[in-house]
Order: sequence, then C-alpha cells, then structure tokens
Amino acid sequence: MPKARNGGAAKPAGKPSALVDTRVIFCGDNLVQLKKLPDACVDLVYIDPPFNSNRNYEVFWGETKEMRAFEDRHESTQAYIEFMRPRCVELARVLKKTGSFYYHCDWHANHYVKVMLDQILGENNFVNEIIWKRQSSHNDAKQGSKHLGRVHDTLFLYSGGEDYFFKHLYRPYDPEYMEQFYRYTEPETGRKYRLGDLTAPGGASPSKGNPHYEFLGVTRYWRYSEENMQELYKQGRIIQTKPGTVPAYKRYLDEGKGVPLGSVWDDIGPVQGAAGERLGYPTQKPLKLLERIVEISSEPNDIVLDAFCGCGTALVAAQNLGRQWIGIDLSPTSCRVMAKRLRDICKLPEDEKLWRAGRGFVVRDLPWTEKQLREIPPFEFENWAVIALGGIPNKTQVGDMGIDGRIYPVGAAPTASDKHTAELDFMDDWYPIQVKQMDKVGRPDIDKFEAAMMRTRRKKGFFVGFDFSRDALTEIDAFFRREHIVVIPLTVREILDEHIAQKLA
Repeated sequence: MPKARNGGAAKPAGKPSALVDTRVIFCGDNLVQLKKLPDACVDLVYIDPPFNSNRNYEVFWGETKEMRAFEDRHESTQAYIEFMRPRCVELARVLKKTGSFYYHCDWHANHYVKVMLDQILGENNFVNEIIWKRQSSHNDAKQGSKHLGRVHDTLFLYSGGEDYFFKHLYRPYDPEYMEQFYRYTEPETGRKYRLGDLTAPGGASPSKGNPHYEFLGVTRYWRYSEENMQELYKQGRIIQTKPGTVPAYKRYLDEGKGVPLGSVWDDIGPVQGAAGERLGYPTQKPLKLLERIVEISSEPNDIVLDAFCGCGTALVAAQNLGRQWIGIDLSPTSCRVMAKRLRDICKLPEDEKLWRAGRGFVVRDLPWTEKQLREIPPFEFENWAVIALGGIPNKTQVGDMGIDGRIYPVGAAPTASDKHTAELDFMDDWYPIQVKQMDKVGRPDIDKFEAAMMRTRRKKGFFVGFDFSRDALTEIDAFFRREHIVVIPLTVREILDEHIAQKLA
C-alpha cells in the first residue's frame, strides 16, 4: 500500500542529492544520459514524449497539422514504440521501488504505450489511467468529419513497487452539492453545516461492541461512548431538532477536506494564448497540472526526473514545491528556454558555484562550439541565436518576411501575459533580428534584410551569421549613410564569447 517513506529527520531543503547531481538540465539524447544515472535514484518520473519520435525541432515555435492517413500512422506508431521502449527501460531502472512513473500521451498511441509499460514496469504496478480533459471542444471535429472531438490526454501512472508514496488531494465541493447538503447555518457563527448520523452503523447489536444507552431521551446503539457523546454535546456539536427525535452530529462545511480527487481531471484547462505562462511551445502543459502530479507522488526534496522536458514545466513545478529535479531534452533551444524560465519564474540563479553550494542550477552539454552550431537544424539555429541575444523568436519560421525574431528595448518589453500573442503587433518599439546559418553572409542577404527593415520602418536591426563578406559590410555602412538605418552584424563567435553587450546597447 502507498505510504510516506521518510520516518526520520527530514533532509535539509535545497541540499543536492548524495546519489546523483540534481538541478541540472542535460542537453542531448536522453537514452545516452539515462544510462549514466545509477539504479533506483529517482522518486518521480514524468515524461510527455512527442508522438513522432523523429520530430523535427524546426517546428519548435509552431504547431503542425498531422495529415497522414491511418495506415501510415500505424507504421509510425510501431517506430514510436521502438524508439520509446529502450528509454522506458532505462527510466524504470532509475526509478526507486518507492517511486512513481507518469507517462503523458494522447490518442495516437496510448493503447500501445499501455501494453509496453505493462511489460516494462509490470501489470501489478499499474496504478491509474488518468484522463486530463484539456479543453471543451476541438477543431479536429469540424463539420463533415466522422469522429468526435478529441478533448483529452491520458496519463498512465505506475509505481516502482508496493511501498510507493501517494498523497490524496481534494477538490472544492461543487456549489450545488453545498447548497443541497449543507442547508443549515449556525446563527451564532454563520457557519454552514449538515446533519450526520450518530447511531451505530446498520443499527448494530451487542455482538458488534457498540454502546447502548439513553441520550437526550432516545435509546439506541451509538457510535460513541456516553462520555464522548456528552462532551460533544457540551461543545455544541450535537443537535436535537425537537424533543424525542434522534440527535444528529453537526458536520461543518469549513472542516471538510473537499471531494477526493478522482481519475478524471477536468478542472485544469490548457495553456491559453493570453496566459501568463504561455511560451509558444506547441505541447506546453499547464503548470497547475504538473504541480498536482508532483504533490501527489513526491515529498519535499525528492528527485523529479523529466527526460523529455521541452519548455521545462515539470522542472518549474518541482522547484516551486521544494523538490530536487533533473531535466533532459535533445533541443538546445528547449534547454535555453527552460533555463530562462527557471531564472525568471523561480528566481533560481544559473551559476556553477552557487549550484555546487545547493543554491543554483546548471545546463550541461549545450552546443557551445561553432562546429556544433553548424550541424543543428536551421530553424533550431535561428531560435538559438535569437534567444542568445535576449530576443523573442517568431512563433513560426514560414513566411517570416525576412525577420526571425525581435528584441524589445528595456521598458518596451512585452509582459509575460502577451509576449507571444498578436497583442505584440501594437507595440512599435522593437528591433528586428535576421539569422543565417551560413559561413559568410553576402550582400544579397543584407539587401533582403534592409528591405524588411524599410518595410517595417525599423531604425535598428541585428544580423547574425558565422561571418560577413566584405561586400556585406560595405553595404551595411552605405545603408546607414544613405537611409540613416543601423544594421549591426554579429558573428556566432561574438555571441559565444559574450562580446555583444556594447553592440546590443
């Protein structure tokens, strides 16, 4: 049965684990990184892997529509399971016997995933199939379609063994329930209450050991001893509506825990376009959802692992709730985004010395070399460059009209609630960024960017490349003298060496 694990003194909050390094984001293939972790070192695993295991990170900032036929998808499902199986084997290995494992998926492959997890973690360790109703309607059920709107995700919960930690959570009572059952109000205090039965269950009998006596003129088998009944009566917890009626127990509304949380979660909505936490990540999950999972299945200072951590929601939830955490993602952009989120939202410093002292975090294995940056996908490179400059990448890279991102001067930066929505369009104080993953930016590339700046009426812009031809630099100088518009060329090396502060000013 699930129960609390730590019987002794609590570990000091914030102290890194003695088993494994925590508060670390690893950039790279999670299969490689997981094999480096020791056995049974993680208390809670949560993963939300992409259905397409060969996803192209070029779509990081944009939604893609799946247009494949069912037959094609079936073949993709097999490839997906083959991709996930060795990773889930490693995740099961690093999970403690007292730990829990959450696999977040949707309709594409959830039935295949369940069979795979039964084989790896064991059918007897299956705990719950949780349905998260992420929205009320979905536009994939358009007029003329022959299926119902797909409005929920599935979370499979497994335990590492019988002695796993589990905390019951409660939802607030429904207003109709409160109105129907808590009908009485105490005049002296204004507290709402309902009447509860004080008689022994089922009428009882002497053989069941329930006491039998007279109380307030009524003789019954009672739930409590006569002494306890008198004490409750003195406290005002027992009421007799009129002489001769069976006394009842006052159950106050404000003392109730609420409704026990079930396996259907319909009280947490998706991350909306105007939500303060929205980052533009296609599959971003709401922070409340991950905080609920962390609270149910871990204790303070436990280790939470997300091996497909995307924009880092699970890491933020773990940090907010005082847990240790480990994040892994293949995408350098994802790793930079989640690092920025931890710095901005959790106020956790990204600093090697502070991390060693248990007061910060670090990012490992980012592609810091020019050689590595030349090899990542073009749009991934664009996102890296824009974010490295402190800018905001476009949500989509198709049809960007020659502008890959924007930098907002101090005081003009968008608020967290609108920085990735159309509301930005009214803000006219921003600088365009153009990025080219090429050895040497030429004159034609500069000409196109200058045209984009003229079209958008920008007076200053930034162009990122590995190097610039003499003609390109000559045109940048001529453009300033001709139009009084500044184009600032930035090389990848300058960004990596962090020699860009003066140019960004």
